[in-house]
Amino acid sequence: MAAQRHYEELARQLDAIGAVRRDLARILPHECPAGSAAVLSLLGRYGEMRMSRLAELLAVDMSVTSRHVAHVADRGWIDRSPDPTDKRSRIVRLTPEGERQLAELSERATELLAQCLSDWSDDEIAQLNLLMSRLRSSFGDCRSASRFSHATEQTTRTPA
Repeated sequence: MAAQRHYEELARQLDAIGAVRRDLARILPHECPAGSAAVLSLLGRYGEMRMSRLAELLAVDMSVTSRHVAHVADRGWIDRSPDPTDKRSRIVRLTPEGERQLAELSERATELLAQCLSDWSDDEIAQLNLLMSRLRSSFGDCRSASRFSHATEQTTRTPA
């Protein structure tokens, strides 16, 4: 197991990732804010899904998900249709226009990363991808209540 100081430094580095995320958000087209881009990205990655699943993947409340979905639907980037197994639910899916928008977002992000990391070798980029994938995998389902309640308990306990 790594030393405590390594975990502390990792926590600081992960906090700093916010600056990278903000730079990536700045390149989004005006008509496609970050929430909309996240909806398109998830639908591109996982395919059609129920609104409830989308809310879970976004890790936001259903009302926030509904606003994001309304925004992308108004632009014709997704279709919403009744779930055949439960008419109260909606299934959302990318439209061809949504796929084009997602491709543009991906191209913009790829160009920015290529510019900012131009002095990195292919091996370094591959290693970063591998390690980030492994980090994400180690966390599993990040929305697991038991994982976070246990961690919070450990950090918020007061000595007896």
